[in-house]
Amino acid sequence: MRGSEGRMCEEFTSRYYGLCAIGGMLSAGTTHLVTTPLDVLKVNMQVNPVKYNSISSCFTSLLREEGPSTFWRGWAAKFFGYGVQGACRFGLYEYFKRVYSGVLVDSNRSFIFFLSSASAEVFANVALCPFEAIKVRVQAQPCYAKGLVDGFPKLYTSEGLHGFYRGLVPLLGRNLLFSMVMFSTFEHSVHFLYYNVVQRRRDDCSTAQQLGVTCLAGYAAGSIGSFISNPADNIVSSLYNRKADTLMLAVKKIGLVNLFTRSLPIRIMLVGPVVTLQWLFYDTIKVLSGLPTSGEVEIDKKIDQASTVNENEILK
Repeated sequence: MRGSEGRMCEEFTSRYYGLCAIGGMLSAGTTHLVTTPLDVLKVNMQVNPVKYNSISSCFTSLLREEGPSTFWRGWAAKFFGYGVQGACRFGLYEYFKRVYSGVLVDSNRSFIFFLSSASAEVFANVALCPFEAIKVRVQAQPCYAKGLVDGFPKLYTSEGLHGFYRGLVPLLGRNLLFSMVMFSTFEHSVHFLYYNVVQRRRDDCSTAQQLGVTCLAGYAAGSIGSFISNPADNIVSSLYNRKADTLMLAVKKIGLVNLFTRSLPIRIMLVGPVVTLQWLFYDTIKVLSGLPTSGEVEIDKKIDQASTVNENEILK
């Protein structure tokens, strides 16, 4: 088993949770920053589906009408907003998973994953919401503001505090469901890969193999989560850009089928790699700190049990 030598901190201590929060902040902030051009395309396709009815038409139209710089609109809101969200999402997930595992000892592990991720995501979304409000407006309304510096005071002056949290309910609807599916899928994917594919202890694998498992599990988690949460993502864009004033009106205007299909291909292209990179960066930071990669691996227990049985048979 991996020793404690070289570790920056021990697991499940306050320093450990702080390190997880820092890892989540850096991984989420940087990956969302890199994918800003894709996010600009996604938001414009959601807000103006008639004008931008495909990825290629959206790209060529924006490039022709507004120039290359338009694809980096809202980068600051993405970097800082999703950085704060990532800190809460990953750090608090680790904390709540430990707490609920101790309280709900006999509960199903999937229930623990769902409950832990949902609890963490509430805090994460309250922190993200003001940044998301500015980002969506800046990306879909070129004349609204240049970014965070002029966007925050303009929004506060025109709509007050309510303007920053207009989309909190659908944002929670999108990200709560996404986070619950994403973390649970990741945990189960890690277990599946080690137990059925690698068939070795995690500590017996090289760092590259461990991070490879992280990437595969991360991509599965991101792709499934993006499909499940796509309807709420369309509603968020509609509300923030005043295409509808209420949740029910937004659903009615978008249409039931379009809720699931509009911008879905580009969202999978966006979210799948983003979540994969987030888990890769996050686990790389943990590995460099001397900690194990993420995810529960039951194969270690199975191997221990099998070894014990074999030893007993030999002794007989």
